[in-house]
Amino acid sequence: MERHTIEPRPGWQQTVEEQGLIYPLTRYPDNSLRPYWDESAYYAFTLPEVEALEEVVEELHGMCLAAAEHIVSAGRFADLGITDPRVAEAVAEAWRRRAELPSVYGRFDLRYDGTGPAKLLEYNADTPTSLVEAASPQWFWMEERFPGADQWNSLHERLVAAWKKQAALLPPGNPLYFAHSSADELGEDLMTVAYLKETAVQAGLDTDWISMEEIGWDPLSGRFVDNQLRFIRGCFKLYPWEWLTTDRFAGHVLDTLDNGGGTGSTLWIEPAWKMLLSNKALLAILWELYPGHPNLLPAYLDGPRELARTTGYVAKPLLGREGAGVTIHDPETSDPSGPSDPSAPSAPSGTATALRDEPCCYQELAPLPDFDGNRVVLGAWVVENESAGLGIRESSGLITDEYARFLPHVIR
Repeated sequence: MERHTIEPRPGWQQTVEEQGLIYPLTRYPDNSLRPYWDESAYYAFTLPEVEALEEVVEELHGMCLAAAEHIVSAGRFADLGITDPRVAEAVAEAWRRRAELPSVYGRFDLRYDGTGPAKLLEYNADTPTSLVEAASPQWFWMEERFPGADQWNSLHERLVAAWKKQAALLPPGNPLYFAHSSADELGEDLMTVAYLKETAVQAGLDTDWISMEEIGWDPLSGRFVDNQLRFIRGCFKLYPWEWLTTDRFAGHVLDTLDNGGGTGSTLWIEPAWKMLLSNKALLAILWELYPGHPNLLPAYLDGPRELARTTGYVAKPLLGREGAGVTIHDPETSDPSGPSDPSAPSAPSGTATALRDEPCCYQELAPLPDFDGNRVVLGAWVVENESAGLGIRESSGLITDEYARFLPHVIR
């Protein structure tokens, strides 16, 4: 794994926007715009390196499914913060009937520097983003800059194949709606959903658009409807299950949930069992089930334990995205440095460990690799249980937040 600088293509911004990446720039707190899509550098991997990482990803995915089975069979929903019995039962039923429910994709975030085993940082299994840039613009970048090269990227064809394979699980005679939130000002949700909709269209599915805010409830029929009062039988949503089961329509969602076999009114994709994998508590349960595994970091739910004295730790809210709420603690310190200032000084050694008030996962501190002053995290994609591609994000600090940059890669 190597980082190389390179001159960006003339007109790169217009090029990637035409390829679906309509948010190539990020606005910073000082109101400046800086590249999110950053092709001033790229990463290169060897083929054996990528093949080894693919095996790691598929092994981790299998371990996560085993952990989900453990959570359901042991009834450990409270460890995930799922305390509503109706939600717990919906998730458990979805897990038991998962063969009847469409499930498309997920993204592992890995710490890897090219020298040691990759380490799992988290699994974004419900509403992962950065899909568009990983699947499309970086592939075309490679074809233009390195003709004849290869890339860890079979995302597009695997997504189309997944929709074709799972079409029989969708409600017949109805379009599959693709829902985004109109509250997303950047357009990332919109373009992620648009790209997934395009892969479904290429698979031959009947599809339609809707925003989450436009989904209505018809009290006469007791069903969700679109803005033309047509029943919504199937819907892919980029809207987390923890919101779907707690907002003001949550009761209707649970009342009408098609959890396999067409027994309800609305089938949601990703399915409810993804709540088992998109929760940071999964990291602690994995360490409990696979202690010492080379691709896992020690993680606990009741506090940092020995990590507070040895390696330091990262406190992660059970539900959070883009580094929100994540704090970093050096050994024997209770003074965190968060996303806004990841290099803040630690408290003096010997200070008592401070537990967070909110439920958290306490994971061993494994600082992201530093390549020329850039902290890098690998986003490894799975589609239908198989490794499917790679997206790389860089940040200036130790926490990969909303100011991270996306860089392309090649297999040399």
